[in-house]
Amino acid sequence: MSEFEPRKRQKLQESLHEGSRTEDAEKTQKAAPEAPSELWRKRQIRSSRTLEDWLLKKPAVTRSCPPPPDPDPDPDPEQDPIPAPRTAAASDGEQSPVTSGINSAIRARHTATRRITHFFSSSAPRGGRAAAAGADGKALGAGVPLSDLRRAPACSGPLPALKPTDRHTVLIRTDLMLTGEAPEPHPSPDQLQDRWDHTHAKLPCSTHNLLPTDRTTVQSRWDLIHKALSVPLRSSHDVKDAILKYNTGQAKRWDFSALHSYCKASEAQQMFGELFPAMAQLALRAPRLLTQPIPLLRTQCCRSLTLSQEQVSCLLANAFFCTFPRGNSHRTEFSNYPDINFSRLFEGSSRSKQEKLKTLLWYFRRITQQRPTGLITYTRQCLQRLPSWPSSEKQFGKLHISCEGTIEDQGYGTLQVDFANRFVGGGVTGSGLVQEEIRFLINPELIAARLFTEALEDNECLIVTGAERFSRYSGYSDSFRWDGDHDDQTPRDEWQRRCTEIVAIDALHYTRFLEQFQPENMSRELNKAFCGFVRPGVQTENLSAVSTGNWGCGAFGGDKRLKAVLQMMAAAEAERDLMYFTFGDADLVKDVLHIHKMITDTHTTVGSVFRLLLQYYECVCKKTTRSKPQETLYSFLSEHL
Repeated sequence: MSEFEPRKRQKLQESLHEGSRTEDAEKTQKAAPEAPSELWRKRQIRSSRTLEDWLLKKPAVTRSCPPPPDPDPDPDPEQDPIPAPRTAAASDGEQSPVTSGINSAIRARHTATRRITHFFSSSAPRGGRAAAAGADGKALGAGVPLSDLRRAPACSGPLPALKPTDRHTVLIRTDLMLTGEAPEPHPSPDQLQDRWDHTHAKLPCSTHNLLPTDRTTVQSRWDLIHKALSVPLRSSHDVKDAILKYNTGQAKRWDFSALHSYCKASEAQQMFGELFPAMAQLALRAPRLLTQPIPLLRTQCCRSLTLSQEQVSCLLANAFFCTFPRGNSHRTEFSNYPDINFSRLFEGSSRSKQEKLKTLLWYFRRITQQRPTGLITYTRQCLQRLPSWPSSEKQFGKLHISCEGTIEDQGYGTLQVDFANRFVGGGVTGSGLVQEEIRFLINPELIAARLFTEALEDNECLIVTGAERFSRYSGYSDSFRWDGDHDDQTPRDEWQRRCTEIVAIDALHYTRFLEQFQPENMSRELNKAFCGFVRPGVQTENLSAVSTGNWGCGAFGGDKRLKAVLQMMAAAEAERDLMYFTFGDADLVKDVLHIHKMITDTHTTVGSVFRLLLQYYECVCKKTTRSKPQETLYSFLSEHL
């Protein structure tokens, strides 16, 4: 093939020197952190007068927002993964800002019932980037049209009957599932099972959750929690006092400045007069909702958990009130799990913390006014057999790439990638606010995974199916703002899960640019992406495309052009097409599309591209005396393809 023209070569060389975004790095190896009308009418009627007064008080003002900066051999046949879900996500664009858009969030709620058959054909995105992109893909990016990519549920095969197995714990009664009604917990509350060991999550309502009163006596911590949360909670100071009654050892260490700052507004005080007590009562329902021990998703163990959205909301309410025992401890027992209690979210006085609180409190407002009725499945996938990359004969699949749009909006019906921390959720309960944290905020049910998901190893990923989106947002990192309610009209599958599949895969952190081209590091990233993309036992025609972007390319030092090639290779090996969002980088769109076309035009295999990557490392990277090689990766590939 012919070489790039000199001008193109120079542009590619310069593009490798682009800056990276900021992100939270609060733990070691953090990755760059990505209804029917009558039902909604009843929800509005049940709304509190004082709460509605606050929500409707300010006039709506619309504004537009620029695109966010860039974020960041065969599998084991013995595995028992959850079948590929019917993935979808309703598109929703930017509208009003946080300070004035809460009223329009309520008005914007849809009242028209839509049939599932009409959802993908007639649901046009509203406003902002989503509207500009278009639901049919004609105005988005380059490569194949979006209509050429497989999307769920159209491509999905039938799901088997939902039932518990040795590797799949189901915490609801599957024999009593009724559409539109909250599932019943399994077992019934009068048969509550209690476990307090290293293989199950330690719940606040356990009889083993004890608090020493002196050197010789202990008392039930749940009794203290129940008493503290049963009194009226009308302000942030009431919340602080309640939390510290059963976290006495943290009184001098925990800081509630962010919560106090957010609650200073009189409107917020009116809202919390109802919302906080409702959240407290939800947390106290734990013994009736969480009647079965929750197994931990431990390292190197393939396992799934299916909970109701109501059970998940109870877990999150307890996280907000910091009731989980020793959940913020760094003792050996918990050191390989993320924080679950929200104590660090209440610290400091930054605007971003207040926007986080606003986003999460909107979720609690929604679920306390109307009980959620669906299910969510959390799956830890671990691959013991990984591809032999140099010998792979797989051909590259289809590619659609765009500098517009987002994974959560235009990626409906696809596998949506979370640019994850190995501690899933990253800094969502702290100060982090990039791709992963934002996704966990607008889909808060993802946060529950932090309770039971051990840190991910190199051959593992976390797959969450059914998490509902509750909020819109604008901005990114320090400019993040809650931008109103999101009416998630994503249809449900046969298991009553929202047809949204999100996979968490964590990238490596590089301190030197050339490190990522070392063979062992390229293989690691390929294996990680492949683990997230592959679905053992699922037919190719039932696999949707993958929606991803600049994975690990922010403060973690990843090169966007290398990461694009690696993700294309992993998707090809997993026999999936790719939808790629560059987050405003138009040059990257042109460069990746050019390389993909060269590869597909010459029918170059995944193995051949991997061998070229090894050759680039040996012939270029190892011989350079600079921090970055003079010959760019794409120039090298174009010369040798």
